[in-house]
Amino acid sequence: MIGVAALGLGLGGTAALAFEHQGRPHLLSAIEAGLWEVSYPARKIAPKRFCVADVSLLAQVEHIGRQCTRMTVSEDADSALMRYTCTRGGFGSSDMQVVTPRSLRIQTQGIKDGLPFHDTLHARRIGSC
Repeated sequence: MIGVAALGLGLGGTAALAFEHQGRPHLLSAIEAGLWEVSYPARKIAPKRFCVADVSLLAQVEHIGRQCTRMTVSEDADSALMRYTCTRGGFGSSDMQVVTPRSLRIQTQGIKDGLPFHDTLHARRIGSC
């Protein structure tokens, strides 16, 4: 499925946008930006904190700080599937589920620094930046 997103980016213009729309999913517009803590329950590493002005940036948490283009592929009442491609290489696909207005569950997979990743993350808003 990630390959399809990469192909869609190569098509440019209307062909890619017929199936995907750029920008933040409508679902996330009600979620407040700020300081978010992201934990990796399956791995024994400390949670990471990110100050984000746009919560959809958490879809690319493995590539945070890199310039990436995000697209919303699908969306329903409580989740959104987003795909992204980064200018210096790397890409991913993230299913973002709203648990509460201050809590998200993110299933993400892709390629970072030439290696695959696949994680389920928990993100919670802990305050303002």
